[in-house]
Amino acid sequence: MELTLNINGRDHRLSLDPRTTLLDALRDHLGLTGSKKGCDQGQCGACTVHVDGRRILACLTLAAAVQGRPVATVEGLAHGDKLHPMQAAFVEHDAFQCGYCTPGQLMSAVACVHEGHAHDRAAIREHMSGNLCRCGAYPKIVDAIEDAAPKMERG
Repeated sequence: MELTLNINGRDHRLSLDPRTTLLDALRDHLGLTGSKKGCDQGQCGACTVHVDGRRILACLTLAAAVQGRPVATVEGLAHGDKLHPMQAAFVEHDAFQCGYCTPGQLMSAVACVHEGHAHDRAAIREHMSGNLCRCGAYPKIVDAIEDAAPKMERG
């Protein structure tokens, strides 16, 4: 099927099998490899992206289902060479180890703040619980979210 996906503010015309997931469209057809294929079952959060400003799991979402809706990936967070406040906080707090889960963690962290759930450590942990980190960087991720939250514009 022919469809147009709006990814990070740009339209992309694609010809895809109707069963293609958003994750596969991003990675295999558009070369946007920031979103990771972790479990491919919606349990790890490595593929988290935003659609209409809300976090979703790209491995469980068909690309055709997001046609005409704005999709934001980790590649779209920074503005040129200027890191998004959440990216800068992750670097400052060393909130990653192997880095595999980091793109999904970043996208969920931004959503956590925008959704109003970054008011205390318990709420942050609860609303980030869908994102797994095999390295155990959770305390540093929470530190980074706490640091970035007041620096972010509420959207």
